[in-house]
Amino acid sequence: MQFDFNLDFLQAKAPPLIGVDISSSAVKLVELTDTGKGLYRVERYAIKSLPKDAVTDGNITNLDAVSAALKQAWAQMDTKIKNVAMALPSSAVITKKIIVPAGLREQELETQVEAEANQYIPFALDEVNLDFQVIGPAPNLPDEVEVLIAASRKEKVEDRVAAAESAGLKALIMDVESYATQTAYDLVARQLPNGGQDQTIAVVDIGATTMHLLVLHNNQTVYTREQAFGGDQLTQEIQRRFSLSVEEAELAKKQGGLPENYDAEVLQPFTDTLSLEVARALQFFFSSTQYNHVDHILLAGGCAAIPGLDNIVSSRTQVSTQVANPFANMALSSKVKPRQLTLDAPALMIACGLAMRRFDPS
Repeated sequence: MQFDFNLDFLQAKAPPLIGVDISSSAVKLVELTDTGKGLYRVERYAIKSLPKDAVTDGNITNLDAVSAALKQAWAQMDTKIKNVAMALPSSAVITKKIIVPAGLREQELETQVEAEANQYIPFALDEVNLDFQVIGPAPNLPDEVEVLIAASRKEKVEDRVAAAESAGLKALIMDVESYATQTAYDLVARQLPNGGQDQTIAVVDIGATTMHLLVLHNNQTVYTREQAFGGDQLTQEIQRRFSLSVEEAELAKKQGGLPENYDAEVLQPFTDTLSLEVARALQFFFSSTQYNHVDHILLAGGCAAIPGLDNIVSSRTQVSTQVANPFANMALSSKVKPRQLTLDAPALMIACGLAMRRFDPS
């Protein structure tokens, strides 16, 4: 599912662009190319850490810091492409499915969407960016089609566009993070038994401050949930236990070099809590839907790189678990280090999904 939020995106096929994910801890850029026969190549990517509180609850609170990080990451990529696809956090977007008669002309459809949007969106329409996409025929209604409406406050869109522009980049597309994750999931699904068909798959993205659960059945989203839990809790415990600054703790978390008691006294309690949070999130899913099991768990986000986390989560939930790598079946350019990309891959799900917008037929 994709949206363009009125960002001058009228070409039948996207021009070359870079996927840009702005998370609470870093900006992540990915550039892909199509090598033909539906195969892709990772040309280059970059991850640049953000200062604490530059992005809070999905909102850019320090535009200069985010722009500077974007500019540095783009320079590090050593690319000429300045067009970017970005995404809003799901919490900043209101979505609603509506049913309309099939065969409406574009203008009639827009009028109908606006009329429906007025009922569901708690803001004046001139305060929002509104977009819609025809999904397809409505179930059991041959003369009607299902349309997905998405709306976001204009300032949410404008903040991200401004961050890109200040870094010398041009935002062509504004997507939604959960839809970008789903696009990347479609690549990972190929690695699952039977391509994930007739299965219920839980994608658990554990970022710095928030854990996102996205559940798909037959590759369609059936449930989403966010809960406050993330890698920052591990960073804070490293800081406290070993008297380090935030920067030192983050570096030590990624590169190692901590005292021997780190694994047993800090990392293990954190991974135990994390696996418990995943189990809790699944219980919420089971209790609020008709589903009572999931077939696979895919771990994404920065925390997914913790060695052995997949086994710990699998043991706790009794569900087959693996670390998501949307690049597993892609070729790599000489600029990309395979081992480093494997470590970074789970944190690049959204950026990868956005980079895939380059190949959209629509």
